[in-house]
Amino acid sequence: MEAMKNHRKVLGQWGEDLAAGYLVEKGYTILERNVRTRYGEIDLIARQPIAKADGLASETIVFIEVKARASETFGMPEESINARKREHLLAAAQVYMQAHAEADAAFRMDVISIQAGPPGQQPIITHFEDAIRC
Repeated sequence: MEAMKNHRKVLGQWGEDLAAGYLVEKGYTILERNVRTRYGEIDLIARQPIAKADGLASETIVFIEVKARASETFGMPEESINARKREHLLAAAQVYMQAHAEADAAFRMDVISIQAGPPGQQPIITHFEDAIRC
């Protein structure tokens, strides 16, 4: 049992590290990782700069739920986010935004799914933007 728990923790950390690297490559800035609230943990919080048509810059705060799986035995990673989990993630994001008045920006909830491939192959990273609606 303890070995299984440790495996899940290692897999989760691996997935979060890959997701953070992926986001940085896409121009995001990672603000925080593993933020705990009374509603649960937010895996990643990032800032996405957005260029507007008028030439001014804007930004969106992005809350990211990372789901990683070592195989497809139990389905795709993103399929594990049920209605209760979505409610908790939204509540956690709202608590964060209220506590960080300086984060006076638009925000959204994304999901990053990471599916480990066979040995020697790159994992499959799928980014679902605005996956959980406010």
